[in-house]
Order: sequence, then C-alpha cells, then structure tokens
Amino acid sequence: MKIDFSGKTVVVTGAAHGFGRAICLAFAQTGAQVWALDVLEDELAETGRLCREAGARCETRSIDITQASAVKALVDEVCSVSGHVDVLVNNAGGVLGQVGQPLESVTPQQWNSIFAVNLSGAFYLCQAVAPGMKAAGAGRIVNIASGAGLTVSLTGIQAYAAAKAGLISLTRQLAHELGEWGITVNCIAPGFVRSNPNTERQWQAMGSAGQQALLNGIALKRLGTADDIASGVLFFASDHAGWISGQTISIDGGK
Repeated sequence: MKIDFSGKTVVVTGAAHGFGRAICLAFAQTGAQVWALDVLEDELAETGRLCREAGARCETRSIDITQASAVKALVDEVCSVSGHVDVLVNNAGGVLGQVGQPLESVTPQQWNSIFAVNLSGAFYLCQAVAPGMKAAGAGRIVNIASGAGLTVSLTGIQAYAAAKAGLISLTRQLAHELGEWGITVNCIAPGFVRSNPNTERQWQAMGSAGQQALLNGIALKRLGTADDIASGVLFFASDHAGWISGQTISIDGGK
C-alpha cells in the first residue's frame, strides 16, 4: 500500500511534540507541504527543522487555536500560498496541567479552558478550512480524540473526557454535513502513550503496580508509540480511505 502526499497541503495542530510532531514527520516523509501549529515556539521550531531535514517544505506558526480570528487568519495565509488545505489534523489538546479532583471542586475556568483547546479549537479549524475544501470538491479532516472520550479518563478529569466525547460526536456530524463535497471526517482515539511531558508524568505517578495494571489491560501487553498514531492518521488522510467517513478508530493495543 503506497501512500503519497506529494503536492498536498497539510495543517497539523499541536505539532510541537508527541503525536503532533510524529504526524508532521510522517506527512513530511511522504512529500506533503506541512504547516505545523502550536503555542510552544521552541519545540515547534524543532518539529519544523526535522520536517525540513526529511526533505519537506514545512512552515511553523505559533497560534492559539482557541481564538477563532487567529485561526481564520492562519488558514487565509495557508490558502494564499497553497490555494486550499487538503488535509487538516486536529491534534491539539490535553489537560493543561490539571489533575483529577471532585466534581464540586472544578471551577468554570478549568472546565471551559479544556473545552476550548480540545473541542472549540478543532471546530474553528474545521470551520476555516471547509470553504476551500468544498470549492476543491475534496478534503480530509482527521481529529485526534482519546480513549477517554469513549470510556473514562485515566486522570479523572471530567472536562477532558467530555470534550473528547464531543470531538467524536463532532466528527460524525461534520462527516454527514461535508460528505457531499467529497470531504471525509474521521477520528482516532489513542490509548495511553508516553508521548509528551504530561503523559510521562502520568506514567511515573502510576508507580510500578499501576503501570503493570495498565499493561495488563492491553491485549498486546505493551504501550504504543506516537508513530502508531501517525500511521492511523496517514491512512485516514490517504486515498485508501476514500469511502470511510464519520468513523472513530481506537489505536490502543486492544482493550
């Protein structure tokens, strides 16, 4: 199965490290022009360097995707260079340093901030790229949710589980709205992967007993990597997935 994105323009959010960096590199290695977005400028610059080393054209932009006006301006810039966005990967998200706490202790700011980066930002990006994709009669949107959106959050953070469930639902809704223009919208729900500082802290906090319990609950008895998630994204974005839309696939080693 050959996957080639030569001549395609790909936008990836949350590109500074972890899943986002792996996704950017995977597209870079298959010929895409990559636009890598994040708020973490130093790590984002490293993603750009690695993509260019792989022989790809890669633009990096520091952007807060929770600001709809900033998102629109960024997509306008991409379109002024490339015409339209061929592939959008909504990967940005996370728990923003929050930890699990009782329901009654959660503040409105804590709740809203997680929804803003995990769900609203993805909506703004989809909204901004849709006109160009419609005009082209084709497009791929891939959302990165979480196993927390299908079951429960390992951290117990209510907003994170709810926002990722919302992203899965948004995937289904947009697939039906945009399908007549040849645009597919799909979603990946990753299992636990040690891919960034937050997940590394979570892993260490589990202790040896908790780590083993987590592994015991995985059919393959091992953790995956960011590259495993990137491979799923490439498939959904490729011509091989041309009749797949509105779907969420768990990439979690088997639960």
